[in-house]
Amino acid sequence: MGNDPQDNAIEKIDMVAFRARQKARNRALGLVLGALVVLFFAITVVKLGIQAAHH
Repeated sequence: MGNDPQDNAIEKIDMVAFRARQKARNRALGLVLGALVVLFFAITVVKLGIQAAHH
């Protein structure tokens, strides 16, 4: 069952493909989170600027 060298090779290839997909997903998620941080910061700066202009 688990001792077949061909099975081990297939499992190794599957793990490499899994890690590659996981890495790509993590990068995409990181970019989305970074974009949200920038968006929230920009909104805050604009709101503070508008509030300061009224005083």
